[in-house]
Amino acid sequence: MRRLVKKPKRVDSFDVEAMQIPGSSHAHHSNDASLWSTLALAFQTLGVVYGDMGTSPLYVFADVFSKVPIKSDVDVLGALSLVIYTIALLPLAKYVFIVLKANDNGEGMVFQTKLIFLSLHACHLRADEKISSFRLKLPTPELERALGIKDSLEKSSSLKTLLLLLVLMGTSMIIGDGILTPAMSVMSAVSGLQGEIQGFGTNAVVIVSIIILVGLFSIQRFGTSKVGFTFAPALALWFFCLGYIGIYNLFNYDITVLRAFNPAYIYLFFKKNSRKAWSALGGCVLCITGAEAMFADLGHFSVPSIQIAFSFVVFPCLLLAYLGQAAYLMRYPKSAERIFYDSVPDGLFWPVFVIATVAAMIASQAMISATFSCIKQSMALGCFPRLKIVHTSRRLMGQIYIPFINWFLMIMCILVVATFRSTSDIANAYGIAEVIVMMVSTTLVTLVMLLIWQTNLFLALCFPLVFGTIEFIYLSAVLTKIKEGGWLPLAFATCFLCVMYTWNYGSVLKYQSEVSEKISMEFMLELGSTLGTVRVPGIGLLYNELVQGIPSIFGQFLLTLPAIHSTIVFVCIKYVPVPVVPQDERFLFRRVCPKDYHIFRCVARYGYKDVRKEDQHTFEQLLVESLKKFLRREAQDLAFESSLNKSKLDGVSMRSRDPAAPGDDGNSELRIPLLHDEKLEEARASISDAVTGLPSSGMSLDEDPSLKYELSDLQEAMDSGFTYLLAYGDVTAKKNSWFFKKLAINYFYAFLRRNCRAGAANVSVPHMNIMRVAMTYMV
Repeated sequence: MRRLVKKPKRVDSFDVEAMQIPGSSHAHHSNDASLWSTLALAFQTLGVVYGDMGTSPLYVFADVFSKVPIKSDVDVLGALSLVIYTIALLPLAKYVFIVLKANDNGEGMVFQTKLIFLSLHACHLRADEKISSFRLKLPTPELERALGIKDSLEKSSSLKTLLLLLVLMGTSMIIGDGILTPAMSVMSAVSGLQGEIQGFGTNAVVIVSIIILVGLFSIQRFGTSKVGFTFAPALALWFFCLGYIGIYNLFNYDITVLRAFNPAYIYLFFKKNSRKAWSALGGCVLCITGAEAMFADLGHFSVPSIQIAFSFVVFPCLLLAYLGQAAYLMRYPKSAERIFYDSVPDGLFWPVFVIATVAAMIASQAMISATFSCIKQSMALGCFPRLKIVHTSRRLMGQIYIPFINWFLMIMCILVVATFRSTSDIANAYGIAEVIVMMVSTTLVTLVMLLIWQTNLFLALCFPLVFGTIEFIYLSAVLTKIKEGGWLPLAFATCFLCVMYTWNYGSVLKYQSEVSEKISMEFMLELGSTLGTVRVPGIGLLYNELVQGIPSIFGQFLLTLPAIHSTIVFVCIKYVPVPVVPQDERFLFRRVCPKDYHIFRCVARYGYKDVRKEDQHTFEQLLVESLKKFLRREAQDLAFESSLNKSKLDGVSMRSRDPAAPGDDGNSELRIPLLHDEKLEEARASISDAVTGLPSSGMSLDEDPSLKYELSDLQEAMDSGFTYLLAYGDVTAKKNSWFFKKLAINYFYAFLRRNCRAGAANVSVPHMNIMRVAMTYMV
């Protein structure tokens, strides 16, 4: 019977090189944290994660009862029951017990977005899936449903565009929260002085709020690391105050408000107040503002620490605060307008006011920092124009400062406070932003359940059915406030969405143009090893965005320059959807053209939370050391190939040149030898032995004349210095393009490119070491 031989899959040399790194194919496992360290992290989360949600008792009932005047106990008990079950269902049930599980080895933010974005939009290497904990385990027989959904999304350009717009909309709303949170929190805290100081009116509230906001944004450049240690104690004191005041009011005024745990009062509340009750939902949703921070700040803390802090501190204290305010309103229903400060026990107003103001500033600080982080990660994924980023802490890489965004947020906050002059209108805007972000999160987590977790279909559909329905009800309520301030977050989100989508659209078209105009290998071979010019000692680092093929801009350099460097490295700075890329997995190399050309490709990979902190000299040293390791590894493979051929090992096929596979666009680059899949692991395990062993010729690796010559030539080139070959590419729409494409590319995208941070500034090298060539891409 004829034996069927399975054709081996083509393995990219970048992937083979990634396999050489010890442990690169295994996830990084951290040791289980001790109980005390988990509790310490839980304490720290109070200052970073829960600042925004912790300040919600300042304004929730004031906004709710501005829509529904208190006329009976049903109004108070119904509103209280709504608040209780909103907090229990959304932050507690949804985020603490479900969404927090969707983390990338402990990293939060929009983890599910990163994976879906990668699989549907980004051009990536298989080697990227070997980095650290990044695993998109789709191609397995057991996951047919996930594969079917993924294939449907990939084949439909409209669905991919819709998914991208959904992700960008959620991101835009989070950025908009960076404007509304400081304005709402600070103004709510300051408004407590209106009833305490005679003559302290609305104008005074606005002026004091603006002064605090200017001071808040002015200190951002110093970073949160210098004052971060005060955040957790201050918020812990704040939650203690909320719990103490709640218990005091509960027993001092009306403990019967505990009846609100009966959800029947929600039905009675709507039955009695009808449309006014529906409108009051817009104020009720404010009790969960900041819930997204549990996921956004997950990278700084552990899942158990966030769960413990919310379950045992935040949730009980918030419930006590609202129960106490409701008890006070049962006796003094006319105090709804400034319920928080009126319910403070006598003699404690000023201490509580100071703590409330500090808590409001901390909540604002946390949201501003989250906005910086969100924009940085969007930049890393190619969805936001490049901006200057300042790292304010050498120890904590997440603490960053973006000057342009900081001053933009400050100006917008001042305009919001000066224009609205009331927390009720700002609350309408705040509610819309929060609900839309939650609905986007629900949609994306559902996709994660289907694509990544492979959850039971019934359970996966129950998640959006339950939580999506609740959020849709809230959305329908807050959308009725469009004319009363609700238009503001939509306007902010639309502006940011246009910027992000246009930048992504233009960048993708530019990349596609670069791919289609690559230089063919046949043309390079015709030029010969001299490349048709003079080769002078030195290393030329040509920056481009291609991971395969020879960039067309290289031809411009050959035409423009009278000579070219003896060693050329095509450098591609590539951000991959993992938080951090370990240093030993940073660089991947491939040889381009025959050996005597001395041309290489280097893919420098960074995670979306990586800090490119190496200076010019360090980067050059790391790159050259990695290149030397690549050359030695290549020599090892050749020696091992010779040994295997001499021994006539069965089933092992060796080749010194790997022809271009479909999708490689016809650019065949020289690759290190590859083995059949079934022998790959066994052979690779033996390669390390080939370093100390003797190849077939009886000559050690260190005595290989070819390797010695190439290493010597590389060292000579390194001693002669580095030159950075940078391309400035203009992007112009073709003449036959439709009108909106011309408008987006020729004007909007061109404006963003002219005003964003240039590539030369990103590599931070002296101008004397830079050579630029301009090129126009027609898209």
